[in-house]
Amino acid sequence: IEGTAEGEEVKKLPPVKPIDKIIVAFAGPLFSFLLAVVFAVLVWAVGKPVSESRNTTTVGIVGEDTPAEAAGILPGDKIISIDGMEIESFLGMNRSITWAVVSAEGETLSVELERPDEGRMSLEVVRPEIKEEEIEGGLFAKVWHYISARKPLPKIGVGPSISAVVVETKDHSPGRAAGLEIGDRIVSINGEDVLGYRDVSDFDWKAGEAVTLTVARDSERLEFVVTPRLPELPESPPTPAKGLELTGIAFDAAGVRGVERPNPLTQVKNGVTTMVQTLRAVISPKSDVNVSHLSGPVGIMGVYYDLFQHPDGWRLALWFSVVLNINLAILNLLPFPVLDGGHIVMATAEGIRRKALPVKFLEIIQTAFVLLLFSFIIFVTFKDIGDRVPKGEAATEVQRAFLPLQNS
Repeated sequence: IEGTAEGEEVKKLPPVKPIDKIIVAFAGPLFSFLLAVVFAVLVWAVGKPVSESRNTTTVGIVGEDTPAEAAGILPGDKIISIDGMEIESFLGMNRSITWAVVSAEGETLSVELERPDEGRMSLEVVRPEIKEEEIEGGLFAKVWHYISARKPLPKIGVGPSISAVVVETKDHSPGRAAGLEIGDRIVSINGEDVLGYRDVSDFDWKAGEAVTLTVARDSERLEFVVTPRLPELPESPPTPAKGLELTGIAFDAAGVRGVERPNPLTQVKNGVTTMVQTLRAVISPKSDVNVSHLSGPVGIMGVYYDLFQHPDGWRLALWFSVVLNINLAILNLLPFPVLDGGHIVMATAEGIRRKALPVKFLEIIQTAFVLLLFSFIIFVTFKDIGDRVPKGEAATEVQRAFLPLQNS
């Protein structure tokens, strides 16, 4: 044998016991899980940014000619449960309105809600049919859409209720002149309650017509009279404007922002729940969620890039690392060859048989699943690229059909 001296006795290594193989294979997912716990502790220590648009369960917008409008859902309704699942947030995957809609398997949704002054009630919402986008352009555009676009997911046509919190009052504007300050929350206009910032932006603002705003500032309720006018700077002529621009007030589309400190156990539990729900939805033939909605390495790096665009991006990146490492741990435990879970299954089979599996069998099955894995990575990579280049051209806005990370 090469590398041995003449006459030297060659010693064979003892066969590896199945239990040792199982321990080694299980170590990878275990350390991914432990790393997720470390990140969860860091998130608990430094906090995770949250916004009202994520946490609220109150409807602020109902689109025209949508299933929600047809069912009778109104702005101000608070969603309690959907198909028996208690709702805790608008966005995300853990007990959220968005996830309940996209993962539902029936033709209708049973929505329990609480309406101001009317109490609890139940409504049946018909899930819309998914219509494929009609692609305009040449052969390249159609082929690119076919390989890169994700299957559209159903929506019932509702948006979250977001408080009208002032984030800017422009210099020399009617809003600042009236006394409005950053952080003020508008609760009524001319005595009419404001359910969200869209009630303010959709109000019929007219130059020269005074409007009384009731504002919540700290623990006080204050009233201000704002008289809209065309914006102007000193020694400059008025600038054409309409609607809310006439007041010089701006709002944060995410609503009230804050920082929460979820305990590590809750974070880990939510991460496991997210992954289990995703796999269940992908496997179910009745669900609209399928493998085209999953992401690979390109999508993961894109998510980190997007998170770091946020002022508190490093905190969001820590939180996403919890979800990512739990996902990796669970995926690696799936009983497929080339994954750690597959090695555990084969080692278990070897222990039951009390002899090694045939080498030829292992070569065939390992090669087949390696090719399958690489094909899957290529498939989802095209989808990830398509999220950012939806029509083969540089996109001005990232549009995703499905993001498991979305504030879950």
